[in-house]
Amino acid sequence: MNLLVVFGIALGLAMDAFSVAVATGGALGVVAKRQTFRLSFHFGLFQFMMPIIGWLAGVAVESLIQDFDHWIAFVILSVLGLRMIHAGLTDGGAADTAPAPAGRGGGLALLAAALATSVDAAAAGVTLPMFGVPVAQAALVIGCVTALLSALAVLGGAAAGALMGRGAGVLGGLILVGIGAQILVEHLGLLGG
Repeated sequence: MNLLVVFGIALGLAMDAFSVAVATGGALGVVAKRQTFRLSFHFGLFQFMMPIIGWLAGVAVESLIQDFDHWIAFVILSVLGLRMIHAGLTDGGAADTAPAPAGRGGGLALLAAALATSVDAAAAGVTLPMFGVPVAQAALVIGCVTALLSALAVLGGAAAGALMGRGAGVLGGLILVGIGAQILVEHLGLLGG
């Protein structure tokens, strides 16, 4: 069950990268295999690394926060989710402003986009120990889900953008808020069972 929650977090965190990949696919039109690989690899790698960095920061203060860690997880995941929902509902969505990071000469743009879309994963990494899944395994799930969704999105490009557009950010945000609420409800014992 906990791995399923981590998968849900992975889906939520991957939505920013998905949106950028959709925009990239749309901007490039025809996408080469190499471009798809570069984009999905970098997005997945950064999404793998950032939760570990967040977890390491969380471990440093674990003894100070263990009595209210569920509230921290709820707030972090909810803020991240609400930011994604807001961006998806306004003109500030990632797909609207994204560079084409997998294009020619786009190495720096690719790294910037990978970093920008993975910052939320560092914050979410603080919450990973609460799910009873080894952090490396959770980070691997997050990285692989992001890489797969990014590859599919860049290949789908304009077609996927027309179907989901900014809705991907809204969906990802709703998933993160839901998981944050679930953590809080479980730790406060609000559900019987």
